Amino acid sequence: MDWLKHLSRICGFETADSFPPGHAYARTRWVAAYFDIASDVKPEEMERRICDAIANTPLVFAHITNPTPRMQRALLGVIEARVRHNRRNDAAPLAALLIKAFHSPHTQECMPGLRHAIDSTRGEEAPYRVNALLAFLADDTQAPFDVIEMRP
Repeated sequence: MDWLKHLSRICGFETADSFPPGHAYARTRWVAAYFDIASDVKPEEMERRICDAIANTPLVFAHITNPTPRMQRALLGVIEARVRHNRRNDAAPLAALLIKAFHSPHTQECMPGLRHAIDSTRGEEAPYRVNALLAFLADDTQAPFDVIEMRP
């Protein structure tokens, strides 16, 4: 039975919901129905397709467990664009999704200090945590993103 399951995955008859076993981000999981990626697609292409989906419909990030750093950067790009265009209220739910992703100790941060910034507000109310994260992202010392100008 295991052989048949393995063959089905290799031939692309299944919809992938994770990277193949042994991959660097093997703990990353996604709801297959939201991404529709055949199981025979190469891991780099899987990640690219998921990042494209995040860039186009960022709320799909909610359906990813232990997102890769590249997936996080795709979401951060959308957050940055929304804040830059004075759509901070539209960025807040996305920041909340990023905070939720870091509930898992297996989520690797995409930029130095991100986990600390999120963990430092653990136990606080959600709006406070979101504002603290957006303030962290607005800090002009954060790389690889440009400065996010926050307007009161």
